[in-house]
Amino acid sequence: MEKRVKLLVSYDIFDDNSQPYYQYVIGEFLPTAQSIGLVLIDAWHTVYGDYPARLLSFVARDRVTLDSILARDEWQQLETKLQTFVSDYQRKIVPYRDRFQF
Repeated sequence: MEKRVKLLVSYDIFDDNSQPYYQYVIGEFLPTAQSIGLVLIDAWHTVYGDYPARLLSFVARDRVTLDSILARDEWQQLETKLQTFVSDYQRKIVPYRDRFQF
């Protein structure tokens, strides 16, 4: 039986790069991530507190599938380019739960 997993991606956005960041995320990062097998289920923005500004939650069918996606050149290029717009980039793999996870 497949056990879905969640990929949590968190980061802060460089203030001086907000427009290029949004263009990249909406126009390239999210569509490509979805085309290679990740399903975006949550996108959170933190407005108060000492937490990352963004938290994106993706779901994959199982851990083997997610590991395969993360090893792909396409994913690595997406991550590398995203990191030119953000700081404190982190990703975490957790068991899927149908609720907020950090």
